[in-house]
Amino acid sequence: MLGHVKFDCNRRDILQGGLLLGVAAILGGCEGGGQRADAPDVAWPDQTKPRIANPTPTAAPSNPVISGGSPRGVIPRSAWTNASPNMRVAKPMNGVTRITIHHDAMNSQGVTSQSAVARRLAGIRADHVGRKDPSTGAGWVDIGYHYIVDPAGRVWQGRPVSIEGAHVAKSNDHNLGIMVMGNFDEQQPTREALESLASFVAAQMRLYRVGVSRVYTHQELKPTACPGRNLQRTMLALRSSSGRLARA
Repeated sequence: MLGHVKFDCNRRDILQGGLLLGVAAILGGCEGGGQRADAPDVAWPDQTKPRIANPTPTAAPSNPVISGGSPRGVIPRSAWTNASPNMRVAKPMNGVTRITIHHDAMNSQGVTSQSAVARRLAGIRADHVGRKDPSTGAGWVDIGYHYIVDPAGRVWQGRPVSIEGAHVAKSNDHNLGIMVMGNFDEQQPTREALESLASFVAAQMRLYRVGVSRVYTHQELKPTACPGRNLQRTMLALRSSSGRLARA
């Protein structure tokens, strides 16, 4: 089993790195619009639970609110950005009752070094904070996800868990957002990424006392292709009766 190992870039460097087109793909792949015709049908491990199109808001969790630093072995956000979340418009998380898995819908082949991952995270964050909430006119608080798994299996801290994420529209309350770098309609997740994802999600399930029935993929909550057919297939296996998450 792989252990979890633990970067700020300016906008010019990000754009010169070719991230502009890739970041734009996030809108269509992970957070945007309708589901693609070739996206996999949603299924559940026991084949009895329906897809949740509009889940009701969850009640405040009974588990303890855990905030502060990142879990042991996770690369802290200070390693990829010096920017702070906009706490003036942030909502407190107040605990975790569910977990949702995403991809960033950008091809991750060749994104292997920590510096390359840091540039990619900075680009995603720049895109996210540049978006405006039509009701308030304010930009997003921070990068939308709480944690990110890179192709080498490293886990990175994104938005602090103490504040609500922005990864499933109108369904972010008490919802821990975990993103795996890659476009998994076009490529397969790496062995290292899958090993880390399974181990890390299982650890968060135990930490927050979240059952396997409360671990979702984005497309199971909203009409989207995210996290891609290949990662979706893996998540079904991980949550099956013999899967690692069912035994967490």
